[in-house]
Amino acid sequence: MPPMSTAPIHRPEFHTLFFNCSHTSFKCPTTTTTATCTMAMDSRFSSTVNNNNNNNNNNMKKKEEEVSVQLSKPLIPKVENLRSNNIQFDRLQPSDEELVRENRFEFGQFVAREAVLDEEYWTAAWLRAECHWENRTYERYVDNFKRKFADQEFNALKRRCKVQNVESCACIITVKKEQKNVKRSILKSVVGTLDMNIRYLLQGETFPGERVKAPLFLSIRRTPPSRYGYIANLCVAKSARRQGIASNMLYFAVEAAKSNGVTQVYVHVDRNNRPAQILYQKIGFEIVETANSRLLTEETYLLRLQT
Repeated sequence: MPPMSTAPIHRPEFHTLFFNCSHTSFKCPTTTTTATCTMAMDSRFSSTVNNNNNNNNNNMKKKEEEVSVQLSKPLIPKVENLRSNNIQFDRLQPSDEELVRENRFEFGQFVAREAVLDEEYWTAAWLRAECHWENRTYERYVDNFKRKFADQEFNALKRRCKVQNVESCACIITVKKEQKNVKRSILKSVVGTLDMNIRYLLQGETFPGERVKAPLFLSIRRTPPSRYGYIANLCVAKSARRQGIASNMLYFAVEAAKSNGVTQVYVHVDRNNRPAQILYQKIGFEIVETANSRLLTEETYLLRLQT
């Protein structure tokens, strides 16, 4: 039998940390422990130790690979932006033969219809940015603000028009009528825009927004009498105003709502915007006198048109 001996072993322990999937390790020693064990001093011990070291190295490599694989995955999911990278800002306005649309309304040198192309949606969003910042040109970085506003409105507009369930939204635009031997880009062709929304009144409402503090769980009356149209974001390019574009777009939008079985159309107007109030009243809109008190603080009128 081989001789037996007792020997102290000092084993400092290390913990290996990995950051950002890199192979660089940071070692921090823990408290050194002293252990006494009895060993048989023969060749089998050395082979056993070597095997254990090899197993430990293999296990560490496997752990490193597992950690690397797990950390290589993105922690935050990518949010897809609805803005298409294929938007061509110099794209020419398509001809009437290329756009076969049933609903269109021609007046003078213009045509009102629903937006079809992404470039038309983006130009509509840019017109809204122009109108929003029209009286604030003195501010610094106004062009950057308008571009950011247009991008955000484009994304929101595509979302609203994409969801076509019980409630729907349509972006109506006015474009310059096609002329022989004249080619225009979409950016220069679209001169007006508005949104026509088809919605439902909440239970107990007689007009939109009547219930200022609606319960958390409140049903929507999805019946024909509770269906209404709502107009928003009406604007016309500054260079194309005073040509009847706004009134004709409103007429087209109201007719489109009537074809969907809507009997009431609403719109909010700023109390200080007298020209807009006159425009809507010429179409047939009337102020809702019983509107809630919140509109008083917002300095806004609610107008209604009975179709």
